[in-house]
Amino acid sequence: MPFLQFLRLISQYIVLGFVQGFTEPIPVSSSGHLVIVQRILGIGTGVNNFSFEILVNFASLIAVVIVYWDDIVRLAVNGFNYLFKQEQASKPEFDFIIYLIIGTIPAGVIGILFDDLIAETFGAAKMVGISLIVTGIALWVIRNLRGNKNEGEITLKDAIIVGLAQSVALIPGISRSGATIVAAMLLGMKQKTALRFSFLLYIPVSLGSFILSVNDLFNDQFSTLWLPYLFSFITAAIATYFALRWFMNIMAKGNLIYFSIYCFILGTFAFIIL
Repeated sequence: MPFLQFLRLISQYIVLGFVQGFTEPIPVSSSGHLVIVQRILGIGTGVNNFSFEILVNFASLIAVVIVYWDDIVRLAVNGFNYLFKQEQASKPEFDFIIYLIIGTIPAGVIGILFDDLIAETFGAAKMVGISLIVTGIALWVIRNLRGNKNEGEITLKDAIIVGLAQSVALIPGISRSGATIVAAMLLGMKQKTALRFSFLLYIPVSLGSFILSVNDLFNDQFSTLWLPYLFSFITAAIATYFALRWFMNIMAKGNLIYFSIYCFILGTFAFIIL
């Protein structure tokens, strides 16, 4: 491959890695942005492969784990203490783990059964535009909500509803973080609680997808595109880390309305122009 063509390929994957990484934690749909950016920039060769999606999502997963590492350790320790030492003080954390597992099931089942159908049906740029507008409407609805439900007050019903909301986000243009946070806040959760539940719920879904698809990663074009993939992976991980830190501050200030407006604008652009 000529050097200039190779540099162009690397730059394309860096751009896509950044887009995926930065938009993954914020409520604007990373999958929708990838469709739109590829369409605008005319990037298509190789980047639609399933292996690319697996890799950049795993990069985002690593960043999310780093940000929520203390919470993960706390839940693991307290869950172990309740399960094996019967420490009643640790029961809320054990229950929280169970709710995370339950909330993971809808997206896992629907993703396994209907992922290809969803991609074919809703993957077009105009459909992504409609989905982004729907995301914007949902964010607008909760823009002024201030719940009072803490982590220990989450119920089985809450976990199921938020899990179902996460499964809706399999549609490109429907933000995963947006769908789960909207559902959680409509159920009365505090913003901080909704945010934590949303991203801890993301971890098992993303990890499960990676484990189930690891063979596809190495059987696809990984052997020929490993260097562009590596650049994209690193870029996505870094972008997700800083975007998530930034979004946590935005949530604390209650400024979700700006994401709603952004989704309206981008969704309208995608529907009319692309």
